[in-house]
Amino acid sequence: MDLFDYAFMQRALLAAVLVGLTAPAIGTYLVQRRQAIMGDGIGHVAMTGVALGFLLNTSPVWMATAVAVLGSVGMELIRSRGRTSGDVALALLFYGGMAGGVMIINLAPGGSTANLNTYLFGSITTVSPEDLTAVVVLALLVLAVTLGLRRQLFAVCQDEEFARVTGLPVRLLNLVIAVTAAVTVTVAMRIVGLLLVSAMMVIPVAAAQRLTKGFGATLAGAMVIGVVVSLAGTVTTYYVDAPSGAAIVLLAIVVFLVLSLAATPLARRRARGTAPSPEDVASCTLDEGKTGTAASPTNHD
Repeated sequence: MDLFDYAFMQRALLAAVLVGLTAPAIGTYLVQRRQAIMGDGIGHVAMTGVALGFLLNTSPVWMATAVAVLGSVGMELIRSRGRTSGDVALALLFYGGMAGGVMIINLAPGGSTANLNTYLFGSITTVSPEDLTAVVVLALLVLAVTLGLRRQLFAVCQDEEFARVTGLPVRLLNLVIAVTAAVTVTVAMRIVGLLLVSAMMVIPVAAAQRLTKGFGATLAGAMVIGVVVSLAGTVTTYYVDAPSGAAIVLLAIVVFLVLSLAATPLARRRARGTAPSPEDVASCTLDEGKTGTAASPTNHD
């Protein structure tokens, strides 16, 4: 319990809880609409924002938030057009963001690519009080959107055409998902890192899906798994000199593998429970032989 005596660990653990809640929350929607890689692309773009923060001597977190939001809006506009050249445009946006970040950080006074390491892979010792304030504000915003609008966002992720017919503002909700994903990236970059934040959006959701069926259960299960692995990874980093993002993601993968192994026999038992018995098959065969058609219940007025 001595780790709670240090202020930096208190900030890191609180930030880890917020990351564990927010990343799987928005990740559930991204996985539902098959955009699991979107977080990785936003992380590349956010690198430019971090570098601009160093260059302009402002908060890298808030600057990364602004740049990531603009980048996510651009990604959504490219996606909505549905053109073949959209993949090329997204690639230019992703790698342009990374290259821009490396270039700008070297132009900053006293800056170098070493300054980006804590943002790329996470570091529990660098969560300042100012960073924690920004993380809390942004995390509350993400949770308000992902939980408060869960019905509308699920409808859009499940079937855009049906959602449009029912009168939902599909384009606006798509932009809300993209912007919320961008904000989540900046929430998680201090703990998980820009290059690994996408894993926290996807792996807890995939792990929860091994044991759950409904969307609500998957959302809740993913958030629980996210909090557990984030806290466990942060505590592990306290004792092991390693980036917190790597520890958290590796633990998330372990949880996914364990739940996958546990879910396999459960799925087999469920399949055996719903399969017809040999007696039912034999009875159906006899009925078909007598009547020439499959047995069916008789309708009575």
